[in-house]
Amino acid sequence: MTKKITVLVCGGGNGAHVTAGLAASRDDIETRVLTTFADEAERWTNIMKENDLRITVDEGDIKSGESVDFKVKLNCITKDPSKAVPGADVIIFTVPAFAHQSYLEAIEPYIQPNTTIVGMPGQPGFEFQVFDVLKDKAKQCVIMSFESLPWACRIAEFGKFVQILMVKVNLMGCLIRGQSKPSYDPMEAVQRVMGKAPILTQANNYIEPILATKSIIHPPIMYGKWKDWDGKPIEEKPLFYQGLDEEQARYLGGISDELVATAKAIAAQKPEVDLSGVLHLYDWYLRDHKPYIKDTTSLLTVLQTDTAYDGLVHPMKETEDGKFVPDFRYRYLTEDVPNGLVVTKGLAQIAGVPTPYHDEVIAWCQKQLGKEIIVGDELKGKDIGSTRCPQRYGINTMDALVNIM
Repeated sequence: MTKKITVLVCGGGNGAHVTAGLAASRDDIETRVLTTFADEAERWTNIMKENDLRITVDEGDIKSGESVDFKVKLNCITKDPSKAVPGADVIIFTVPAFAHQSYLEAIEPYIQPNTTIVGMPGQPGFEFQVFDVLKDKAKQCVIMSFESLPWACRIAEFGKFVQILMVKVNLMGCLIRGQSKPSYDPMEAVQRVMGKAPILTQANNYIEPILATKSIIHPPIMYGKWKDWDGKPIEEKPLFYQGLDEEQARYLGGISDELVATAKAIAAQKPEVDLSGVLHLYDWYLRDHKPYIKDTTSLLTVLQTDTAYDGLVHPMKETEDGKFVPDFRYRYLTEDVPNGLVVTKGLAQIAGVPTPYHDEVIAWCQKQLGKEIIVGDELKGKDIGSTRCPQRYGINTMDALVNIM
């Protein structure tokens, strides 16, 4: 018989609704929710007095293909970490990367040895941040980070109804055990929350998913599209992926080349670090998006003809006269630069790999964000503290990178 575990879900958004709902539907899981945003916990608690949380899975049960529709009751929703954290075996972060710091600081006083802390998604630099906030306590915990949310999902009615629109087949994560000795299998515990799908797979180490991250895709496309923009509003929203041109593809491919070079450099200096899972973006698309791609000639044609991206446009703001200007404060830059591109640049800097494409794109992005992160080709700007690059946490050598494992 599997050991009963207590799962704490951090957050109150789409991912939190689904994660808490799935966990609460399992007989051998006690489920709690911690949401520190405004009065969200109080609102949700009051809703639960009169209602259940309904979850629908549009894709249906993986085996039967029938749609699934079920209801659960959440008995513990709070904004008080002293009530939520003690006794929790697994703590799952479903909030965006910018909120990780505040949640880590909230749970830190109450965290116990052998707890599993899960970033879902963690995003690049999650591990550095956990060790920075939890200090020695982190060494007694299991740290896990997954590459994305397991589903496409949306809240239909806050606290009452959430829809799972798509379930991923596989989801890769990494695991740092440290000195922890949990009485349960951490990967099995998270799989228990998920159910049959997605199937969770484990990366070779925590560095591999950082260099294989997909959060490097948006900034170079934004840069290639808008670097020479004249500031005048345009008539319609341009397609993001399918509107790719050769210039944007050159920057995207160049950044991917630099990641592959960084993986090779780290593996050459530390042969025990297996980074064989770091693929060029072109090869990754051919592997993971193949059914959707009509023309596999190049990275440019792959994105232009990827039907999974049908209709996806650049983040834009509408002007008073119904035209459009680019939104440079959208998550494509606000999230994917400090918690993506800057982290991969940081690894390359430690490995001694030149990154002209990273440097050029980051230099433009930081202007749009009003930050100074990169100076020349080095991460030493005054706003380095707003990123999750290893240098921010005093990690500047290959030994320091590897010692975290």
